[in-house]
Parts: sequence; structure tokens; C-alpha cells
Amino acid sequence: MDDELFTDLMEGMKEAVAYQQGKASPATRVHTVEVEDIDVKALRQRLGMTQEGFASAFSFKVNTVAQWEQRRRFPRGPERTLLRVIEREPDAVRRALAG
Repeated sequence: MDDELFTDLMEGMKEAVAYQQGKASPATRVHTVEVEDIDVKALRQRLGMTQEGFASAFSFKVNTVAQWEQRRRFPRGPERTLLRVIEREPDAVRRALAG
């Protein structure tokens, strides 16, 4: 994924959060896209990470990761989108969160 695409994706996520919080301007258009369920445990294991390592690397709470894996909670909204990007481009997310 190139940097411009990643930047556009992050801006879109910020706009979606602003809209959800009632901070978006009336001119802001928000498009929702249904994203398939993500098997967080399989993703984490594919990356060779512990729950603690996965949570730390991608700014999640360990308890949240555990609940997703046990299917007691399900990622929604920006969490779900971020997990999809991690699934496809984990190094891009690491770079973005590091800088």
C-alpha cells in the first residue's frame, strides 16, 4: 500500500469518528462500507504475536483483544477497519503508529 492511500484511509477514519461524535460539518459525506468479520485470533497468530504483543503493537487493550478472540465482543467501526488494514498491511500500520 502506498503512503498516499494509507493517508487517505486514515483521514477517512478520522472523518467517520468526527461524524459519529457529532463533530462533522454538514458538508461532510460519510460512506459506510460493510467489512467482513475478522478472525482476530487467526490474524494475531499469523503475525506470530501474543495477545499482549498484538495489543501493544496496534494500540488495543489486551482485554479487548481477548474478548474479540473469545467472541464475547466484536470489533466495530474504526476498530474493524483498522484490523482489516492490519490484516493486509501490518507494517504500514506499525509505521503509522510509530511516527
